[in-house]
Amino acid sequence: MAPDVTIALEDPRQSNVVRLIRTLDKCLDSLYPAKSNHLIDIDALAGRDIRFLVARKGSRVFGCAALKLHSGKYGEIKRMFVLPEARGQKYGWRILNQIEELARAENLRCLRLETGIYQTEALALFRSAGFRERGPFGDYRSDPLSLFLEKTL
Repeated sequence: MAPDVTIALEDPRQSNVVRLIRTLDKCLDSLYPAKSNHLIDIDALAGRDIRFLVARKGSRVFGCAALKLHSGKYGEIKRMFVLPEARGQKYGWRILNQIEELARAENLRCLRLETGIYQTEALALFRSAGFRERGPFGDYRSDPLSLFLEKTL
């Protein structure tokens, strides 16, 4: 990865990060109906139970991910996204590795996530990183457009 690329904890309320999240929202809205989009809003992403990562190349924001802490039991990956023009350069792997490091630092036993069935690149990344399918967790309910994944740390 280029030396001017950083992945670090940041505030999700920055204007360039908000634009990135809006891009993600538009992408998800084009793929799924509202009832199948389980999105966390910007203010929630800035909450005490969230660790929010931003990926930058120089000053340009191109990716993000959030780790939501669930009572010290497990972490949930939310809002993981890399702009289409930045894909294919292993940035998703780097972001996911950072999420796993954060989860281990929080002494979490596993990571979980919900993602849509049409996000084939994301599914391939998570599966190749050792995530396995499981049933719904937390407040989620079965949805034919959702897949639920878990990885033991």
